[in-house]
Amino acid sequence: MIDAAVEQLLLDDPKSYVIPADVVANVTATNTLEHALLVLSKVGYSRIPVLDADDHLQGMISLAAITDKLLHVPGAAVEQLSQYTVADAMLPVEHWVDDPKKLETILNYMVDEPFIPLLNDQNVFQGIITRREILKRVNYLAHNLDNHYTVTALTDEGQLSES
Repeated sequence: MIDAAVEQLLLDDPKSYVIPADVVANVTATNTLEHALLVLSKVGYSRIPVLDADDHLQGMISLAAITDKLLHVPGAAVEQLSQYTVADAMLPVEHWVDDPKKLETILNYMVDEPFIPLLNDQNVFQGIITRREILKRVNYLAHNLDNHYTVTALTDEGQLSES
C-alpha cells in the first residue's frame, strides 16, 4: 500500500500526468502496417494504441510487432507492409485503467509498460499515462516532500513521524 502522504502529493493533480486522447498518436486496425510504421517513426514511440471508429481501444501496435510480421513474410521487404493491416500484427491490451487516481495499479503496471491507456466506463480511449509523466510527479515529490511534511527517522514502534 502506498503511504497516504506520498499518494496525496503524487495525486496532487492527476490530470497533469494524463496525456489526452486527442494528442496521442494512434492507428486503426484497418490501416496498413506501412502506415503504422510511418506513424511510429514520425512520433518516435515504440508502441501506439489501435482504436476503432468509435475510439474504443482494440490493441497496441509496436515496432517490434511490425518487424516480427515482416520477418515472417517471404522476401521480407518493407514495401510488402502495405499488403498487411495493423490487425495482422497488433498486440492485445494487457493493462489499462479507468481512473487516473488508481495510483497503486498504475505504478505496478509502469514497471513493465512505457504507458498505460486510460479508458472511460464504456471503454472509450481517454488518453495515456506515461512512465515519463509519472516520473515527473515522483521528481516533484522528491523535491517538495519537505514543503508539506516533516519526515523523521523511524521510531522504536516502526512508525514514520509526520507533522
